[in-house]
Amino acid sequence: MNKKTVRFGALALLWATCTFAQEQDSIAKVKQLNEVVISDSKFALSKEKSGKVIVKITKEDLEKKAGQSVATVLSSVAGVEVNGNQSGAGKNLGYYIRGGRNRQTLIMIDGIPVTDASGINLEYDLRLIPVDQVESIEIMKGASSTLYGSGAATGVINITLKKAAKKEIAGNAYMSMGTQMTADKVKYNPQDFNQGFAVNGSLDKFNYYATLNSTEIKGISEATVPQSATYEDDRFSRVNSLVKLGFTPTKKLTLDFFGNYDRVKSAFDGSFDNFSNPDSPFNVSTSEQFRFGFSPKYKYNKGEFVLNSAFNTIERNYNIFNSWTSGIDTSDYKSSSVNVDAFNKYEITNQFFVVAGGQFQFHEMNSVTPYDVIKKENAKFNTIDPYLTAVYNSSFGLNINAGARYNMHSVYDNHLVYNINPSYNFSGFPLKVVASYSTAYITPSLYQLYSPYGNLKLTPEENATAEVGFETTLLNKKVTLNAVAFHREEKNSIGFYTDTTTWESYYINVEGKYNAKGVESAVSYSVTDKLKVNANYTFTQPEEKLSRLISKHKGNASVDFHASSRLFLNLNYQYVDDRKDAYFDGGTFATVPVKLDAYQLVNFTVKHELIKNRMSVFGTATNIFNEDFVETVGYSTRGRNFKIGLNLNF
Repeated sequence: MNKKTVRFGALALLWATCTFAQEQDSIAKVKQLNEVVISDSKFALSKEKSGKVIVKITKEDLEKKAGQSVATVLSSVAGVEVNGNQSGAGKNLGYYIRGGRNRQTLIMIDGIPVTDASGINLEYDLRLIPVDQVESIEIMKGASSTLYGSGAATGVINITLKKAAKKEIAGNAYMSMGTQMTADKVKYNPQDFNQGFAVNGSLDKFNYYATLNSTEIKGISEATVPQSATYEDDRFSRVNSLVKLGFTPTKKLTLDFFGNYDRVKSAFDGSFDNFSNPDSPFNVSTSEQFRFGFSPKYKYNKGEFVLNSAFNTIERNYNIFNSWTSGIDTSDYKSSSVNVDAFNKYEITNQFFVVAGGQFQFHEMNSVTPYDVIKKENAKFNTIDPYLTAVYNSSFGLNINAGARYNMHSVYDNHLVYNINPSYNFSGFPLKVVASYSTAYITPSLYQLYSPYGNLKLTPEENATAEVGFETTLLNKKVTLNAVAFHREEKNSIGFYTDTTTWESYYINVEGKYNAKGVESAVSYSVTDKLKVNANYTFTQPEEKLSRLISKHKGNASVDFHASSRLFLNLNYQYVDDRKDAYFDGGTFATVPVKLDAYQLVNFTVKHELIKNRMSVFGTATNIFNEDFVETVGYSTRGRNFKIGLNLNF
């Protein structure tokens, strides 16, 4: 019997135990809250009436994952893999949902899409967000362009930031420190430092929230270090500031403003390292982001009107060592984006409402590199998307969510997407059955349109996803179980083509269709009011050309134990199956395929409230068995590491 069989056997046994164990503690009180989600319709909707299986990571869930990054938290969700979350802090992240890649996953902050318009793909860097600013996260998988526009092809990750407290003044300060080691490099002195504070409150009709965060990490090289080389420790630093102001002049009208600044600076390994000098200007990247926006909300007798608006600029700079000149090659990228989304919910009856809206987006970029120049006078486009969604929640269990969006783009022809999503709640038995068919599109980026390799004839990539599944509770609501099977079709994919006759290279729409299919399932079992077990499993099978860095099998399992009202313990396990990757061989100028072995991680967290609701401490041990594995070919991964932290509330 091989190791893989043993691992899956153990996970299956845990699953079976959680799902079918007899109720031994029938008098235990289990608190079952009516969970509310917003991703399904842009407005608060009872989870049981949603036609999707939406994963919500709550404030309490995030507190149980103390010391983890946003990327690591997301990677524990069924159907979600954030590649790079186990590597050095400066490693670029890859988002893989349902066989998709970064450009097919839409990231939103407080309901507003975020993007870096200067990148090769229109995507957002999750490294810019510290988990300390996050209140909750919703993940909705599947094509969702009807509600959210471009990029919502395989999933939507909606991150909600923290809000003001109800009292006049409140706040918290926190700090943590930890090790930063690979499996073969032991160094127990602290190399990972995170600290920050927040002040917030409410005064009559006014509320405020302000926070500052700083992170400094070193200790490992981003690149895998050959035995014959001694690369330096690649540093990562991040500064985040956020201010939110709210004003409620009447019970019906709310005015919210925000502004934030994020800066990330990280060293990386190129052809040569940074000569063991932490202040070396060689092979260093810097990203700076400014965001501000305005979100008024007006409630009236039959509905609510919302305007979400935001403006952001991102500047990225790369200083790369040039071995030919022994100097620095500098590349600068700048982008600006405007996003305005106005939508209105109108209740026609108590069971039927419609959401009508329109979204405007504008993006521009410019870049100067040793190889090309892109001028913002040329590299810009805008989109205008009217959309309509109807939601019906019957009294007998039937729910229907259906809608359409018409994308009008300033460069290519117009495009229509739509969705139909029925679900049914059985009366007398806690079972919800869901099904959907949704289409989506991904806009070509400014780089793909206007760079020296650009092609103004590009059209949007198209996606379509069909899914069917169920969600149920068992054993007097102690067990929650869900599973979804999906089939995704991708066509008009944007690829890179080189003419072997002229050696001219440019972006094209690849002919043909590519498919991905799979199953996502999760179970939670509240054994007692103090002990809870969670597990999830994901099976993903994309076609060969979509399979890079995507594991066929992935599983997570965790045990939450409240030893007392102030002491919390968590033990979690993750299994990631083998994956395909490739690297460029500088000697042969060929792309070499490789197979990355499966790996498994065991992590432990303990949290204790020293002063109830005032002071708490936590400690974590990650990769307890010091697994030596490869997450991405050529990059280092973290071995066994430890972290401790302190949080003060006032």
